Amino acid sequence: MSGLVLKLGPKERVLINGVVVENGSRRGRVQILTPNAKILRLKDAIHPDEVTTPVRRVCYILQLILSGDANLSDGKRQVLNGIEQLSHAFWDADSRRILDVSTEHVVKEQFYPGLKSLRQLLAREARLMAAASQ
Repeated sequence: MSGLVLKLGPKERVLINGVVVENGSRRGRVQILTPNAKILRLKDAIHPDEVTTPVRRVCYILQLILSGDANLSDGKRQVLNGIEQLSHAFWDADSRRILDVSTEHVVKEQFYPGLKSLRQLLAREARLMAAASQ
């Protein structure tokens, strides 16, 4: 059997196809067999008030796609446009690789891996924003 395997910590919550599921008091594993299930770890979720930077904005759109709160084709287009805009700010080889990987996932409609990849830029973006404000 194949599929996505989620390893959940105690009391960790995950959104699966619009339903919040909470793990029990011990670590657990859940195997998702349904292809194209919409899955979002709630610990990875960005609150709307936290959407204050370009990378967070693109991550938030991916999150809305995963939660089913955004139209798939419109959201996908917005994410790809956002990644293109981010490529003008992130010039180093590692950031370019992250953006390329995220783009590949989004094109294949693998939105959770795309989100996971793009989140790697959050700390880098915070450093760039801090440097720019000095």
